[in-house]
Amino acid sequence: MNGTCSTVFQLWQSPPTKRLIIRSFNVSYGMHVIKSSRIYPTQCFHRSIQTETYNVVNGSYIPKTETKDENEVKEKDKPSKNLESVGAFQKLPMVMPSIDIFQSALKKAKRVSPTKGIANIAKRERNRGAKQLDTLMKELAVPLRTYLEEFPKKEYLHPYECSLIELTLGDGKYEEVLRKVDNLRKKVVSVGKEHASLCAKSTSKRDAEESLSVGMKKVEEVYIHQAKAVDDLLQIAKTLRAMPVVDLDKPTLCLVGAPNVGKSSLVRILSTGKPEICNYPFTTRGILMGHIVLNYQHFQVTDTPGLLKRSDDDRNNLEKLTLAVLSHLPTAVLFVHDLSGECGTSPSDQLAIYKEMKERYGNHLWLNVVSKCDLLKESPVIFSTESYDHDDIELERYRRFGPDGALLVSVKNDVGLIELKERVHEMLVSQMTRIKTKGNHGNTTLIDTSNLIASENQHSDGETRLANLEA
Repeated sequence: MNGTCSTVFQLWQSPPTKRLIIRSFNVSYGMHVIKSSRIYPTQCFHRSIQTETYNVVNGSYIPKTETKDENEVKEKDKPSKNLESVGAFQKLPMVMPSIDIFQSALKKAKRVSPTKGIANIAKRERNRGAKQLDTLMKELAVPLRTYLEEFPKKEYLHPYECSLIELTLGDGKYEEVLRKVDNLRKKVVSVGKEHASLCAKSTSKRDAEESLSVGMKKVEEVYIHQAKAVDDLLQIAKTLRAMPVVDLDKPTLCLVGAPNVGKSSLVRILSTGKPEICNYPFTTRGILMGHIVLNYQHFQVTDTPGLLKRSDDDRNNLEKLTLAVLSHLPTAVLFVHDLSGECGTSPSDQLAIYKEMKERYGNHLWLNVVSKCDLLKESPVIFSTESYDHDDIELERYRRFGPDGALLVSVKNDVGLIELKERVHEMLVSQMTRIKTKGNHGNTTLIDTSNLIASENQHSDGETRLANLEA
């Protein structure tokens, strides 16, 4: 009965465009029996007629509609590609050396035995050969496919980590190595399947053995010829995995300035970071991370390579790393100036670098520090390459005291270090508020509050502090 009702309902739902008289039959209608004929639509004989799903509710058919929850479940089941947060490099797979992958695959392939129950010697031998070649091919291809799946695509990485890849490995190197590994995988699969098929078609035991030997050598030859791509991927994984991890939810202090101005020394004083300290430029060869713990609060500190006075097109990759940190990470800036003449960069060049960075990244929280204040003299240092202009009041003042509100410190004599730590703590607490505010309001433009950190008194007491230090 249910089947009959379903059929009648489908017929009733079908559009009455094309009709076909099936046959005549007797139909009971009240107290009479009359001769009648029924007209049915031709579409009722097609399986594709029913395009809607129906539920039976109290004996009636109603269309089945997907609920909001079901739609949400389907959306969750769909694969989505979201931007990776910082830290994707620590999730990279462990890449085996190419020779180890091949030796492991060869051992497993040689241990494969023919299928049991094959009495014919020729059939048994070609079965064994085909299975061994297939195993060798799979044992080589599967690790390569795993690497390709687990190494992230650059478009799904955080912009900071994209910059690290380009500046550390070279532009396009990452994609090129992954492409070579994929080509190697495809070649191994193609050659392995071809020779396994030839081995399976052998007519005798001797032919099967020869096909197996030739196939093994061919697969080995193809793999070894392009195996350097696997070793390059191994080096890339080691390099990227050693990159410092930055927590975007944790306030970060970024030390910026010209080379050899004393940034690394301040990192050692302020944090747990232990960067190399030498008296020559570009000691810092990459981004170095340290941590600060104040009042049970954890903060991050980055030591960056020094900047020179030149255009972005002329900057080296070390300088571009510094710019990448400032551009892509929520950092507070500690800009370090050295006016003693020890760093090798003239005060006029340092002022130009400072003004450029302040203009580009003025929305960051900012603190200026003049390091090596124990070496400052009454007469400001003037490099022979500089043009001394007495009318340039800004440069003249900068040579003596640095920017307005700058804090004078000396790691050697412990001058200003306590005040520096207090100011850094205040700035990092403000940076934490910024991060939380930005997280609550999306990409809300934040007002620059760097001037709130500096004290009004420090705009006028630079000369007094310098005089006290000299005394």
